[in-house]
Amino acid sequence: MTADLTFTSAVDALSGFADGSLSPVELMTAVLDNEDAHGALTQRYADEALAAAKTAEARWHSGDARPLEGLPVAIKEDKGVEGKPTSAGSLVWKDAIAGGDAPPVAAIKAAGGIVHARTNVNEMGTAGITGGRLFPPTSNPYNTEYNSLGSSGGAAVALATGLTTLANGSDYCGSIRLPSSANAVVGFKPSRGRNAVGAYFNLDWYDHDGPMARSVNDCALLQNSMAGQQAGDLFSRPDWTPLSPVAPDPSTLSIALSTNLGFATVAPDVEREIRAMAERLSAAGANVVEVDLGWNEECLWAFRTHAAAIFAGWAAAYLETDRDDMTRYAIAFAETAHSLTAIDFARSMEIETGMWDMLAPTLTTFDALLCPTSSVPSVLLDHDPAGDPINVMGHSLAADFGWMLTWPFNMLSALPVMGIPAGLADSGVPIGAQLVGRPFDDHRVFDIGRLIESTSPPVGTFAR
Repeated sequence: MTADLTFTSAVDALSGFADGSLSPVELMTAVLDNEDAHGALTQRYADEALAAAKTAEARWHSGDARPLEGLPVAIKEDKGVEGKPTSAGSLVWKDAIAGGDAPPVAAIKAAGGIVHARTNVNEMGTAGITGGRLFPPTSNPYNTEYNSLGSSGGAAVALATGLTTLANGSDYCGSIRLPSSANAVVGFKPSRGRNAVGAYFNLDWYDHDGPMARSVNDCALLQNSMAGQQAGDLFSRPDWTPLSPVAPDPSTLSIALSTNLGFATVAPDVEREIRAMAERLSAAGANVVEVDLGWNEECLWAFRTHAAAIFAGWAAAYLETDRDDMTRYAIAFAETAHSLTAIDFARSMEIETGMWDMLAPTLTTFDALLCPTSSVPSVLLDHDPAGDPINVMGHSLAADFGWMLTWPFNMLSALPVMGIPAGLADSGVPIGAQLVGRPFDDHRVFDIGRLIESTSPPVGTFAR
């Protein structure tokens, strides 16, 4: 009974709170009693969460409930929660206490969500895995030999194993979509400015905060509460309108398909599941056409250059004083800042412009682009992003970013992207697809995501 309760959808939980068939206290108790067998969580606030659930119950009784009232929401360890330890997964900040709530946390609290736990990350958000020296790796619940991916891996595993009802994530190069893919949950990178981002990374167009959940409708529920303008983010937009749970008529849709973004080497089981998803959409009546984006490996150089200029430049400030406390992969990433030139950065922007020039005709013709999230379903549990390359089909892919297919859509930050379950790898690890929308057309991505979900069989055995 407890296990069933922990997998209650957010939408169903709210319905139960409204009609009295479920109490926020019952749901919170079940979630808190659930065992964290994979290292998904870094902190739990049981007493505070139960007290907040009692308050939420009273608000439902008084007719004063807010959109997320009483729902357990796990918050990523790198997002400040006022008065709570917030380490960003690093020994450098192991004793740091947040002086205020990060923008996504403030939005979630204002909507009535209850912060009951924190989720594991990598160090400083510098890699596509979860785990480091402060917190050990979060294992994939479908095959514990593999990593949960990251950096929002703790959030994805918490959702997949019933440790939370909703979770937030952040995404600089795929940190929402990669772990969503590897754990059969839904994650959303909104278009630039839809959700407020904390300073000063809100000035970097690669950075996004977004929702993670076990279904498209639950993801929409959290996105509705996270979206909107906040004073702390100059680029946050005030024009959000709530998402509604409607799937489109498939016969009205045209979907572009790319299994390699024009340049990537992709494992056979990944390509198999993405093509199977495309076939399901076609069978439902959608027009699905395979396209060649024309991108090449120079795109990865451009991503690395931008990341070195801003993100690695920020991390590099800690090398002189805190190197001994940092992971090998965080050090390697931070050191990329030292080889950067202004000419390189200008060239990276030129390449980004060319990437959009090549993609724009596709997104003018088609409603969305369907593609893989990564070249491989996952990497091994102890994967070192500063280590040896990954071999895929005889090709060597760089251990840090070379196997990811998510970062192009951080470069093209106006494009909303949903990570959604596609199938299972030969290893048993889930495989996810990316659904890429037109600039700022977040709503259409959710509409098509609902159609994909309705035409797809359940993936995995945990979050159903």
